[in-house]
Amino acid sequence: MNEAELEELLSRPSPHDVAAMRELPGDILVLGVSGKMGPSLARLARRASDGAGMKRRIVGVARFSSREVRAELEQSGIETAACDLLDRAALASLPTLPNVVYMAGQKFGTSSDQATTWAINVQAAALAAERFAESRIVAFSTGNVYPLTSPQSGGPGETDPTGPIGEYAQSTLGRERILEYASRRSGTKMAIIRLNYAVEPRYGVLRDIADKVVRGEPIDLGMGYVNLIWQRDANSVALRTLARCESPPLVLNVTGPEVLSVRDLAARIGTRLGLAPRFSGAERKSALLSKAAKMAQMFGAPGTSLDAMLDMVAGWVKGGGRALGKPTHFEEREGKF
Repeated sequence: MNEAELEELLSRPSPHDVAAMRELPGDILVLGVSGKMGPSLARLARRASDGAGMKRRIVGVARFSSREVRAELEQSGIETAACDLLDRAALASLPTLPNVVYMAGQKFGTSSDQATTWAINVQAAALAAERFAESRIVAFSTGNVYPLTSPQSGGPGETDPTGPIGEYAQSTLGRERILEYASRRSGTKMAIIRLNYAVEPRYGVLRDIADKVVRGEPIDLGMGYVNLIWQRDANSVALRTLARCESPPLVLNVTGPEVLSVRDLAARIGTRLGLAPRFSGAERKSALLSKAAKMAQMFGAPGTSLDAMLDMVAGWVKGGGRALGKPTHFEEREGKF
């Protein structure tokens, strides 16, 4: 599989996606489109809309430090607009569309620049909520808003208490709270997507593990358990949630149905690569987890199985496929990113 084939796979709409885009009224604005998941989400929206016979604008917004990403989006039939989301005047210049997917955020670099992380994760969201108060807004958040819990519990559900560890996680909870305030004040219909962890062959927990297996580096078992979901499946849920927005916001954990052992994942990747993984430390009694029962009730189980994810990631790595160079640091227990 080459990059073009991978991009096609990550943006290939399911019948559910096509049906959702057929029923959703109006155009879609994607704020923060140039991140790890944004390009494939925008392409998925484009292809699902085309498959539904809908003449719909998909507009992707970012600062676009990479001209290549912007050009590729435009080649896929997605309009683009360069914008600093912290700039009120720039925000005001964006088209007012009825559907907004908010994907902007900062995680890595928080420890060295906490103020910028808070500005991006909280202030930018507040400005966007004010600017698009009449739109439906699906906003990405993270499972990091939860405390570490025991694997036996299956992880917290949406109504369980939050307990963010570290400034990144605290700022993402701040984003949720400011969006909830805006929704209650203005009646804006919203959904908050608590995601962990999306994976594809170029980044994510499975890629992090595979890279360490290949390099012969020990895999830290301190965070011994994780939840995973294929990136395309996570993007599908986000788009399908646009029609389910509520005021106050719908909160939805988006992840796979299983609590997965990091040791087991490494062993299964190692088998596929013909290499024996090395480990350090031991599994602790808690991990960053979340329960996706509500998502399954609303949308069914994710379409991509764990074995399929393992096959695709291991095959990509074995074939020398590139990485995005953005490790997840899933093993971090102190919230320092």
